[in-house]
Amino acid sequence: MTELADRPWGAAPNNTASDTTTRNTATRNTAAPAPAAAATTSGAPAPVVDVAALGELLLGKWADTRRASRALAGRPELHKTEGLTHTEHRKRAFGQLKILVENGAVHRAFPASVGGADEHGGNVAGFQELVIADPSLQIKAGVQWGLFGSAVNHLGTREHHEKWLPGIMSLDIPGCFAMTETGHGSDVASIATTATYDPATEEFVVHTPFRAAWKDYIGNAAVDGLAAVVFAQLVTQGVNHGVHAFYMDLRDPDTKDFLPGIGGEDDGVKGGLNGIDNGRLHFTHVRIPRTNLLNRYGSVDADGSYSSPIASPGRRFFTMLGTLVQGRVSLDGAAVTASKLALKTAIQYATERRQFNASSQTDEEVLLDYQRHQRRLFTRLATTYAAGFASEQLLQKFDDVFSGRTDTDEDRQDLETLAAALKPLSTWHALDTLQECREACGGAGFLIENRFASLRADLDVYATFEGDNTVLLQLVAKRLLADYAKEFRTVNFGVLARYVVGQATGAAIHRTGLRGVAQFMADSGSVQKAAIAIKDEASQRALLTDRVQTMVAEVGSALKGANKLPQQQGAALFNSHQNELIEAAQAHAELLQWEAFTEALGKVTDPGTRKVLTWLRDLFGLSLIEENLSWYLMNGRLSMQRARTLGGYINRLLVKIRPHALDLVDAFGFGPEHLRAEIATGAERIRQDEAREYFRQQRASGDAPVDEKILLARKSHGTRTQGIK
Repeated sequence: MTELADRPWGAAPNNTASDTTTRNTATRNTAAPAPAAAATTSGAPAPVVDVAALGELLLGKWADTRRASRALAGRPELHKTEGLTHTEHRKRAFGQLKILVENGAVHRAFPASVGGADEHGGNVAGFQELVIADPSLQIKAGVQWGLFGSAVNHLGTREHHEKWLPGIMSLDIPGCFAMTETGHGSDVASIATTATYDPATEEFVVHTPFRAAWKDYIGNAAVDGLAAVVFAQLVTQGVNHGVHAFYMDLRDPDTKDFLPGIGGEDDGVKGGLNGIDNGRLHFTHVRIPRTNLLNRYGSVDADGSYSSPIASPGRRFFTMLGTLVQGRVSLDGAAVTASKLALKTAIQYATERRQFNASSQTDEEVLLDYQRHQRRLFTRLATTYAAGFASEQLLQKFDDVFSGRTDTDEDRQDLETLAAALKPLSTWHALDTLQECREACGGAGFLIENRFASLRADLDVYATFEGDNTVLLQLVAKRLLADYAKEFRTVNFGVLARYVVGQATGAAIHRTGLRGVAQFMADSGSVQKAAIAIKDEASQRALLTDRVQTMVAEVGSALKGANKLPQQQGAALFNSHQNELIEAAQAHAELLQWEAFTEALGKVTDPGTRKVLTWLRDLFGLSLIEENLSWYLMNGRLSMQRARTLGGYINRLLVKIRPHALDLVDAFGFGPEHLRAEIATGAERIRQDEAREYFRQQRASGDAPVDEKILLARKSHGTRTQGIK
């Protein structure tokens, strides 16, 4: 087999796309000829990826901000130091927050009136890159400015901004976001901590009534937090107005001791993210001023009268939580970045590491030339590209809403739904990718120095916080059902029964509800016909869209009238279809990623790059269909004959992508200061070349020992020859 992708560098690549392009061009001019599989069947030159242009596309709208944040993340003083105790790691992480402040990395999203830049999308884009340095740093910064500071910013008023935001921005007020309770994690509406108004003193009395109501897993609570935004049930004049946010001082700034009535515990060592001092908080009749209520969406007058610009308690609750959606947006992008880091390291290593003699008596095979290795890495590379493009569109939607450009109730609901759809997929994918890359690199992958194990441990909880992934997908499913009910409110059963796929052409990704139906088909046969050209873009869209709409339609039909049943019966009916609902939501999120990838292809002007990315998009789409092949077969969307061709076509795509694998990961733009993995430095290539040269010289000298197997083969051949005579 050829050594096309075994690039002869002895050091890690530079961190700019332009440098990468220069290096790749030089390599193509000096390396062995490309394999026949890489050439087009027409004999035309094989496509070439414009790495620099692709790198710019991947950086997205806030490219300059990402570059600045990535440069900051490359500084050694921000890097995770392996082997520290959790106490040492916490101290280091807190010190790193000060470095972020000094470099102006935390002010972007805050109001200009207090020294910020009112730049919401760029702020999140910058924070996403911090995972490169240390996930603990990214999350601790997210707690301080993305949760604590953001709650004051978005739930408070100008008075609150002027009073507290400068100290929050400068880190003079390290703080906590105290929402989650031991007994209620994802079910925020049911938290038990109360804030009862006392008109005699114009104070709220914050109280934790029992152990399960302790605030738990709260970042900065164990050591560093001087204040907190505490979420509690607001009670005034005997009425519970639901969950509201309150600013509360926690500790004496000089002694760091808890203030009277406040107590807490250290959560201790965790499975990862040990640079964050997670802890528990509890309150015993703690009095705070009436003005400490963050009252953008609900106020209490001096006499205890409650008022809100949002009349509906349910809508008010979801509006308040919706203002804090940036945590999910940040995790989505950070997870994509972690996947990119893992794949760059694993694919780099796989182009250098050799194992087993398959096609040569003298040279071992490069790992990435094995089909199974390509399956393991290229399918995840394709998903990472899809997740990255979808993440960029989520970020743009977030910026549109929070900048006020498209800040309607519908826009906010769409943003919440989109974030709830994409965050589960990207975080699960990151964990899967890190594990697969670890295994693909063998024992070397298990070494902490190559970061797979460390990153996976730190990212494990990304699937849980800022919304448990399964719970988030259930929220998406409920939105899909609501849109389904709205769309089919007036149609008869016959139409409903014939409801299948509608082409989603022209649909923007930020429309996160059930995609509009472009046409009704008499039966599913038209889908089967479309699948004849399964590799075609329109056919992939049809198959992926049809699955979502059919799954939602089936569950919607099964749940019809559930809201009219007694509560217990309705809940039981819903529960009996819960798994199908969540699978439909996941299929919907995957469709959004595919659509984002397809839309991104339209922005690529270089023909070679567009060709390679189209192969990668097809690999993503067809892999989704292959993963769910049983559904397509059981529902008559693909014939058995057509289904059998799917695996073969995917394998042919792997061969096409193979010569471009390094270009596709080089476009991520990571330098050695970002990767910090020994196996991604070119050291393996040097070792392999040294070994190959040793054995070459040994063979050329004539002094090499004869392999016993060769002697036995010669003997056997000689015996057979004598027998013939």
